Amino acid sequence: MGIETNQHEQWMQAALAQARLAESIEEVPVGAVVVADGQIIGQGYNQVIRLHDPTAHAEIMALRDAAQQLGNYRLPQTTLYVTLEPCMMCAGSMVHARIGTVIYGAADPKTGIINSRDTLLHKPYHFHQIEAVGGVLEQQCSALLTAFFKRRRAEKKSAKDSASD
Repeated sequence: MGIETNQHEQWMQAALAQARLAESIEEVPVGAVVVADGQIIGQGYNQVIRLHDPTAHAEIMALRDAAQQLGNYRLPQTTLYVTLEPCMMCAGSMVHARIGTVIYGAADPKTGIINSRDTLLHKPYHFHQIEAVGGVLEQQCSALLTAFFKRRRAEKKSAKDSASD
């Protein structure tokens, strides 16, 4: 295991900590951090329900935080670590922010636009190209999401069963 892999895992652990914050408020547990020069400059977690904001995905929250920290909406030479493969909205925001790299944990076969549903970041019409790496701590990232949705389904079933009694 190389130094770069260890660093990716270190930053993905920070993204997982953000995902656990989302889970603690009953949001889908996705977390993200933006790293520049070996430091976290932005962090975020899903808050769409809490903020009544369909754009409050973990990646967007982390990009907003990083932009505020730097005083600039452009985030060149930064790396975004996120626990789940980004959707189209988040990928577009990364292009506009001009981040350098996105590293994600779990693939998202339903809406993941980096490699699963499409390869949006690698389209020739983009004015900015972003390097993408998937599968960093994939099992941990996936397990967090799987456990969350399993618990949600059990809670819904329990509520339904209670209502029919």
